[in-house]
Amino acid sequence: MVLAACGGAPPAQAPTSEPPAAQATTPPSTEATTAPPAETPTEAPTEPPAATGRGAGDLLRILYWQAPTILNTHLAVGTKDWDASRLILEPLASIGPDGQLVAELVTEIPTLENGGIAEDLTSITWTLRDDIKWSDGSDFTAADVVFTYEYCADEATACTTASAFSGIASVEAVDDYTVTITWDAPNANPYKTFTSNSGRIIQQAQFGDCMGAAASTDAACQAANLAPIGTGPYKLVDFRVGDTVQYDINEFYRDPDKPFFQRVEIKGGGDAPSAARAVFQTGETDWAWNLQVEAAVLQQLINQGGQGVLVPYNTANVERLLINFTNVDATLGDERGQLSQPHPFLTDLAVRQALALSIDRRAISEQLYGPTGFPTCSLLWYEPFASGPDDFYGDCEQDIDAANALLDEAGWERGADGIRVKDGVRLSVLFQTSVNTLRQKTQELIKANWEEIGVETELKSVDAGVFFGSDVGNPDNIGHFFADIQMYTTGASEPDPTAHLCQWISEQASQRENEWRGQNNMRWQNAEYDALCEELRGETDADRRVEIALAMDALISSDVAMIPLVARPRVAGASNDLRGYNPSGWDSELWDVANWYKE
Repeated sequence: MVLAACGGAPPAQAPTSEPPAAQATTPPSTEATTAPPAETPTEAPTEPPAATGRGAGDLLRILYWQAPTILNTHLAVGTKDWDASRLILEPLASIGPDGQLVAELVTEIPTLENGGIAEDLTSITWTLRDDIKWSDGSDFTAADVVFTYEYCADEATACTTASAFSGIASVEAVDDYTVTITWDAPNANPYKTFTSNSGRIIQQAQFGDCMGAAASTDAACQAANLAPIGTGPYKLVDFRVGDTVQYDINEFYRDPDKPFFQRVEIKGGGDAPSAARAVFQTGETDWAWNLQVEAAVLQQLINQGGQGVLVPYNTANVERLLINFTNVDATLGDERGQLSQPHPFLTDLAVRQALALSIDRRAISEQLYGPTGFPTCSLLWYEPFASGPDDFYGDCEQDIDAANALLDEAGWERGADGIRVKDGVRLSVLFQTSVNTLRQKTQELIKANWEEIGVETELKSVDAGVFFGSDVGNPDNIGHFFADIQMYTTGASEPDPTAHLCQWISEQASQRENEWRGQNNMRWQNAEYDALCEELRGETDADRRVEIALAMDALISSDVAMIPLVARPRVAGASNDLRGYNPSGWDSELWDVANWYKE
């Protein structure tokens, strides 16, 4: 996902009518997709000056306009939760901006060359550092790693990170500081487990009684989900769910010279434009996340500001529509959204195809995103799956005539009001997304497109903290998906796309039985796609893996389970005096916060 990123203090860069060179337009390399890397792990960013050291700075102010709601990564459904927990919980290895692994809790990255990966690709052995402490002062050992696997391997726990733990025969503590993962079959992506966002280790002593259904229902476990003990540079001081997270230095952190800031505050809420104003104009924050702001507005804020700089970096993210294959009529009660209740008209392929054909992706990209987004009808818009910017768009031009013809042939006739009807069923959709000015304008453009083909559209916008929330009782989050169509952004979180693509297999359907945490929230059921996932998981030939991934991407688009809209390099904002950041699109944006400092 990432080819280039801005670290340190890049010069201010205002959006232009053309994409910024290299930083936001060149598709990131994914060489690690096809074989375990043997290279030396990415070096940490340049050390801060000697005059700075642990606790030399006071408060680091971070603004997320989507407010965190949970700090246990394995039960989280939103980026803001994964990022807020990253200051506390760590994986064995992070993934840097260049796609290479960075050792965190281990002595080195296992490779074929050093013997850490078996020659037949059936196992990987991690050697843990023996100087790691939890923030309560207790020792971090292999038992915690094994427990984290067991926690998420229990289906009743309903981990949202479950795909990262699939295909495992065993996770064994060889000794207190050695862990071996043995796979069911040769695995060409041995780094999928215990790395990056989905690989955070949780403490056995704290979560030992929280496996299975207790993870979400037991009061002590719910408290642990909001206040995990970790190995990261910070420990929790206070968490006001849906508002603010406050941290203090973890005095047991392994690096005696880091972190620089004594305290960190992540403030949630508001919207992307207000976050941009806070970093570029008023100077109220040091770091503003995900500035999904209209290009013209963003340029104006930067030009009129002077307090901060733009930090663009590549990701594999795609803003897309998700199609609901189940009936979410509230009158169905407990059967609402269940697989036994097919959608009354979105199960018609002709309808889904017409919806996709009628959308003007180019207008959305050019009018709203500018240099921060490019039209695409593919989820895999980066190398080696696409060769460059010319492949971002592909064959997905708007075609209103073709969309109307599909609906005509399928028997959907226009009524007196212009809305199509068939067998008494009206083409009327509820289209939801999070509250965000850019997203609301995207909704309006798509609604106008759909009106041209006789589809009635009701728009719904949900507060981002609610929309991406993890509360199992929240009917308006993306897991429940109690609408016909919803829109948001995700992308592969590691160079290999297997875990990302395999989120949408049939068994991952989000439903009542898994507390609406299944990653396949479209409830799409496709046996061919399931089989391709299994093949991808077991394939070790590099070229064949690319072919399978492309076939999965093509299938999910041709069957219109999703409608990709815009490929989105990410844009953050940093105060002029903030240094040391090096955002990675393969990991949490805050993966290297221990290195951040001010001059």
